[in-house]
Amino acid sequence: MTRIKKVLMLVMGVMLSYSLHAQEYPNKPIKIIVGYAAGGAVDLIARSLAKGMSETLGQPIVVDNKPGGGTNIATKLLIDSPSDGYTLMLAANALAANKSLYKPQPFDPELDVTPIALIGNVPVVLATSANSKYTNLADVIKAAKLKPDDITFGSPGNGATPHMAVKFFEQAAGISLKHVPYKGGTAAITDLIGGQIDLVATNMLEIAPQAKAGKVKILAVMTPKRSPLFPEVPTISESGYPGFEAFVWYGLIAPAKLPSAIANKLYAAAEKSLASKEMADRLSSAGGEVTPGPRSQLVNLVKSETRRYEKMVREANIQPD
Repeated sequence: MTRIKKVLMLVMGVMLSYSLHAQEYPNKPIKIIVGYAAGGAVDLIARSLAKGMSETLGQPIVVDNKPGGGTNIATKLLIDSPSDGYTLMLAANALAANKSLYKPQPFDPELDVTPIALIGNVPVVLATSANSKYTNLADVIKAAKLKPDDITFGSPGNGATPHMAVKFFEQAAGISLKHVPYKGGTAAITDLIGGQIDLVATNMLEIAPQAKAGKVKILAVMTPKRSPLFPEVPTISESGYPGFEAFVWYGLIAPAKLPSAIANKLYAAAEKSLASKEMADRLSSAGGEVTPGPRSQLVNLVKSETRRYEKMVREANIQPD
């Protein structure tokens, strides 16, 4: 047998193996890694997504919370996992931001992962406790200018969209706040209510119940338009900083080099889950929305967001705390 024939047979064998593997996939439970603590927004969305996908794929899907390191711990676990479709991750904006935020570069989102599906987005808000002395955004800015680094703000963690959004806002407003990173938004909100921190920057999904219960007050939303859930709350844009906006997006990803047949199965299952009432209600309850669309939607978003965060980190000189 000639060398060329041997190579061709080897290639055909590998392709046949991938094809058979894809046909029988999945034949065991699937894991979705979440880089934040249980009970937070990413965790809640991951569990809703997992429920719908499990029904379609016919296998249990478990959510594995691995908070810490600005989600770098979770992302590293994903990247180091086999590219067989049994280890996935529900990522958020940190996937695009951390390449620029951390040195040395922890990973490359365009090379080290396989984007599966864009899931949805929710607004980012700045809030304080119900009995806080700050009644509006102007109060915060005035106090921060008098005493730089005196006002504390909590966020879901280093590199999370709320953290990055506030750092960028600090630059725009000419103020400096003291960042307190948490392993998820829920813990930050708990400390806000308890008086341990002055402000919290988080997504609407996590804080809306406490705001409706009167435990916290939202000072500003970071979307271009006011939220229909809290129409009385102004946007940062209309508070004197036109064009300012920030929102959290969620995307399902897998390790690099995932066979396309498996990626397509996962994409179809994710899209079916997005069509469910549970997923729509989960995001709309926070003023967000599900974002069904082609797989290229997440691919293009990761690329554009990576470039945007590179510019933001460089211009605002943002450093991980």
